[in-house]
Amino acid sequence: MDRILIPEHMWSSPKEDGRPKWDNKFQYILSCIGFAVGLGNVWRFPYLCQIHGGGAFLIPYFIALIFEGIPLLHLELALGQCLRKGSISAWRAISPYLGGVGVGSWMVSVLVSLYYNTVLTWVMWYFVNSFQDPLPWSVCPLNENRTGLNEECYESTAVNYFWYRKTLNITPDIAESGTLQWWLVLCLAACWAIVYLCTIRGIETTGKAIYVTAIFPYLVLTIFLIHGLTLPGATEGLAYLFTPDLNVLKNPRVWLDAATQIFFSLSLAFGGLIAFSSYNPPKNDCEKDAVTVAIVNSLTSLYASIPVFSVLGFKATTGYWDCLDRNIISIINEFDLPEQSIMRQNYTDWITFLNSSYPEKIAGLKLKSCDLQEFLDQSVSGSGLAFIVFTQAIILMPGSQAWAILFFIMLFSLGLSSMFGNIEGVFTPLLELQIISKSIPKELLSGIICLVSFLIALCFTLSSGSYWIDIFDRYAGSLPLLVIAFFEVIGVVYVYKIKRFSEDVKWMTGRKLNLYWQITWRFISPLLLVIVFVAFVTLQIQKPPTYTAWNPKHEDFPVKEEKAYPPWVQAICVLLAVLPCIFVPLVALFQLVKRTWRSKDPSFLPPEVFSCQEVNRNFSHPKK
Repeated sequence: MDRILIPEHMWSSPKEDGRPKWDNKFQYILSCIGFAVGLGNVWRFPYLCQIHGGGAFLIPYFIALIFEGIPLLHLELALGQCLRKGSISAWRAISPYLGGVGVGSWMVSVLVSLYYNTVLTWVMWYFVNSFQDPLPWSVCPLNENRTGLNEECYESTAVNYFWYRKTLNITPDIAESGTLQWWLVLCLAACWAIVYLCTIRGIETTGKAIYVTAIFPYLVLTIFLIHGLTLPGATEGLAYLFTPDLNVLKNPRVWLDAATQIFFSLSLAFGGLIAFSSYNPPKNDCEKDAVTVAIVNSLTSLYASIPVFSVLGFKATTGYWDCLDRNIISIINEFDLPEQSIMRQNYTDWITFLNSSYPEKIAGLKLKSCDLQEFLDQSVSGSGLAFIVFTQAIILMPGSQAWAILFFIMLFSLGLSSMFGNIEGVFTPLLELQIISKSIPKELLSGIICLVSFLIALCFTLSSGSYWIDIFDRYAGSLPLLVIAFFEVIGVVYVYKIKRFSEDVKWMTGRKLNLYWQITWRFISPLLLVIVFVAFVTLQIQKPPTYTAWNPKHEDFPVKEEKAYPPWVQAICVLLAVLPCIFVPLVALFQLVKRTWRSKDPSFLPPEVFSCQEVNRNFSHPKK
């Protein structure tokens, strides 16, 4: 079959079905990249490289990308483009029994949107506070009597105090809900208002906003990269990040983390990618799109790691120097030595000499052990990297206000572009299900979705809210996606049949599917998903779920206190993990009962199997 693809100028031509469409191919690719590239690329991937052997982690990472990430991404983009429907309608079209796969992905998009936008709330709060001079997380406030520093801040750090007390006002236990924090409520309302304005008419508005939200983070990362490489200690940070330790590849956890990082980073099984590609013209090279988006996403992770670890290397080096300087002052005072007699460069020689000559005096000084490697080993990911480690490093930079403003604008842009995909995964199926009257304007429906989401998400602005966000992230945004993705592959390969789907892809792209796609879709990708699922569940069962609480009364404070979840919280954890998955068998069972009952009617005709050519027969294509 000749290859017939839509030229660039045909992307904006009207269509007979009245379905919205992208203004151009670049807008669509940017939207997919914006959805895939999110906060995890900045604060999760570098952490995994750090704890899993540096450059050695890239080996399982790229293996997982080739055999799991790219095939599943191609499958979703091809499915949405072929059927030109959202997730629920698409899977119902393949088979009524698979309708639960679409419902499950819709449910995950809802749950993730609720907590993901609350993370943007934290980012906004830090952004607003970045205009203060000095930065509010750079100094400890006075106590109530104004006779000294606040005790909680003094015992920990100013950065920790601003995060846990001034931002979260966190409770020492998840069972203590606390009160709504008004500053977070206001920021949450502002975040949902921004999401509403950007998604008010679906892709017609998100398509315009994506030019800013998807491109701006790369500009900021480049600025941080240039500045980061000039900082003292940047070389040590990068060497620590990329020096490979091949021995870690013997650890199964490394391979599990690589597979899950690829899977979640590409935003697979959320339904947003199916929704995005459904607005494409049918004859579009979805294969090239999938490879492009996947490669850009992974390269972004690598690119973001360089400025992140340049800054972390700077922070570690500064901490190491401070440790040396404190020890040097103690030694000079104790031995009444001239100033500048002991420098960082000759510190080790002096310590060796004094230890051999005056061991008792040196022991009495209780000098701290200063080791650069220990400072570099202080690994942290997620909110801890963004709101504690990175903010602490920013304080040490000249012009810290400007760097803080840039950093939090970048994080907000990354999160907002990912929110577009989450909301599209919620918005598109609702429009297509005919549950809501078509007379209701898109603006009103979008407004209702954002308002209801805001009201539900208020629970995350309670003092215990950050504990619940960790739970939602760990259970609602992880295990269900593996189950949904597994049934997506099984549904296409063994229910719809791989041969028929291959013909559809050939009709859309003008190329026959090569052996790589056939083997990965049939065997490798489903097998990898099962292995990751079993390993994930096994690890959860082996160790009872715990959380770390910020408790100023804890005997080891400021070390966080590890606690077990109460039974009722564990029940909610199980519910969040099971709820999206349970729709898969429930819908299948409902359809089976419905079909059995209706088959008794002589006039009943089973639904016909669709084909891409039939679905898109009314779509006008340019002649070759």
